[in-house]
Amino acid sequence: MVLSVTDQGIYCAAGDFHIDPWRPVDRALITHGHADHARPGHRAYLATHAAAPVIRHRLGDVRIETIGYGEPRRIGDATVSFHPAGHVPGSAQIRVEVAGQVWVASGDYKTAPDGLSEPFEPVPCHGFITECTFGLPVFSWAPQAQVMADIDAWWAANAAEGRASVLGAYALGKAQRILANVDAAIGPILTHGAIEATNAVLRAQGLALPDTIQVTPETDPRDHPGALVLATPSALGTPWMRRFGPASTAFASGWMQLRGVRRRRAADRGFVLSDHADWDGLNTAIRATGAETVLVTHGYTAPFRRWLAEQGYDAHVLSTEYEGESLDTPDPTEEAAA
Repeated sequence: MVLSVTDQGIYCAAGDFHIDPWRPVDRALITHGHADHARPGHRAYLATHAAAPVIRHRLGDVRIETIGYGEPRRIGDATVSFHPAGHVPGSAQIRVEVAGQVWVASGDYKTAPDGLSEPFEPVPCHGFITECTFGLPVFSWAPQAQVMADIDAWWAANAAEGRASVLGAYALGKAQRILANVDAAIGPILTHGAIEATNAVLRAQGLALPDTIQVTPETDPRDHPGALVLATPSALGTPWMRRFGPASTAFASGWMQLRGVRRRRAADRGFVLSDHADWDGLNTAIRATGAETVLVTHGYTAPFRRWLAEQGYDAHVLSTEYEGESLDTPDPTEEAAA
């Protein structure tokens, strides 16, 4: 078999490497920089040119090689290449070919372009490992332009009434996607320290983002009336928020599709915005691969596997330690201080 699972993670015996391993290994191929996929302790890392700076930012001076999209590399008896996943900047699906058999480990992905990440590219294969974070028909994303227009309208209305607009978003990917697509002319944009640290890494790679102001203990909101404040999810409802006085709070996540989750977050607004594929995106991506065997991981694995089996796939659940998009765990890039 091209890929199997060990106690450390997804493993290729022909090349003696792991993909996004969750325990330390000698050689790790990394799909992207979120902490459930890029973990510390590996002897050597391989990631795309665009993913490496964030991984270094998070993990320190690790031994990391980089590779371009579509560039084949021979590792032992396996040939690997990295292909755009559309999840966050630099994210990749990893294609592994051994003796004519091709498997793809997709990591996390979304199929709709976001104007920031490298757009998803289907990779033909015999076997496909897919996430299914949002693997139920109820999850169907509105066009990004519509969601951003809703965020702009909420922000502008709050600014007109003298309130700050505090929006919770992951520090890698979601926050920059919002920055790149909202109307920065509405007012100033303030950022949590973890978000601003990631902004600096991505700006250094040439990503165009509007000007932002990092929130520090000295920040006086009165100096920035009508601001949009991008906060990490765990900062919402904490003392960090008190400095903004009367403010409207919101959360950007695919989970905002579920009304019960919106109530549980105790935010004024929920914007349905995810860096993962929705139901249609998952099915479209899987069909485009031409794969006969599909392994599903992290998400609604049991119902999604059943659905795929009903469609004629050789479908199985693959147990991993990936988390996908969660409202109950810390931001996977939130190492920086506020």
